[in-house]
Amino acid sequence: MLTAGPTPYVDTETWDFAILDETGTEHHWNWEQFLALGAEDITVDIHCVTHWSKLDMAWRGVSLDKLFENVETSHDYVMAHSYGGYTTNVPLEDLLDGKAWIATEAEGAPLDAEHGGPARLLIPHLYFWKSAKWVRALTMMPTNDPGFWEQSGYHIYGDPWKEERYW
Repeated sequence: MLTAGPTPYVDTETWDFAILDETGTEHHWNWEQFLALGAEDITVDIHCVTHWSKLDMAWRGVSLDKLFENVETSHDYVMAHSYGGYTTNVPLEDLLDGKAWIATEAEGAPLDAEHGGPARLLIPHLYFWKSAKWVRALTMMPTNDPGFWEQSGYHIYGDPWKEERYW
């Protein structure tokens, strides 16, 4: 597993997820509230920037559409923040309309810490570095500011079909 630092171990008792909009409003969910939103099963292909893919991978997670239901924003970009300090930028349109989830299970089992558990972002149509492990927050942004890997030369968007690995 590739990571940008040490693996954080986050207990579901203390896990908290937030969406921060441009007004400063924080929309928070603890683990129970998050699960109560209702998870769905998803089967998707994932693509790593290091030239491997896993096809027809089974996941379970909460759609970002549900999390954004009561979030009003005029901003077009999001910065994902992880426990441990990792960040990655994503256009908001890539998180909505059934394109992204906060995943809690993979291949029928809860996500372990090494794979981003208890919850990770899942954006299967982008390279997997955009699917931030140990996700804790999404912050709305007016501009597409680069995250951790993007500041180090990785592509600002990361479309695997266009092989957008590096700038």
